[in-house]
Amino acid sequence: MADTQPESKPRESRPPREGRGPGEGRGPREHDGRDRREGGRFDDRRGDRRPEGPPEIDLEKLIADPLYLDNQAHGVVSRMRDMDSGTRSQLRRLYNAVRRAVRAPESDRQHQFVMLRARLAYTIARHSLRSLDTLEKLLLQVTRKNDARGYERFRDLFEAIVAYNE
Repeated sequence: MADTQPESKPRESRPPREGRGPGEGRGPREHDGRDRREGGRFDDRRGDRRPEGPPEIDLEKLIADPLYLDNQAHGVVSRMRDMDSGTRSQLRRLYNAVRRAVRAPESDRQHQFVMLRARLAYTIARHSLRSLDTLEKLLLQVTRKNDARGYERFRDLFEAIVAYNE
């Protein structure tokens, strides 16, 4: 008996689906009135939408305002408790790496922070620690600025996060 497989046609020669003409139904609007955004997320215009991610930390405010640093540390810890199951030992290991990077010679410091960002990204992905995404974004800002005060404030923020997570 011969195998009969349905002939596959290129998309262009396929007739449109029922109820759709060419180009219909493929826009950002879905049938329920929500906008589909990048990554398949929905932007619900009815007001009950969830935030798409944690708020970003402003590096300049972090350097200038110690209370802002404290508030951001509390925010990260509360998101960790709500979202993740990150362990204290994971945080301590990352914090020790931050301390070593800050103590590195100035000529090597930026490289150390670039590698720290890679390590942080790996830890976030490996252990699903989505609450630490803000730290990864902040670390990118700090590394690009390459300023000693920025590095020190990042260390201070991380120290506060470790302390509040105990």
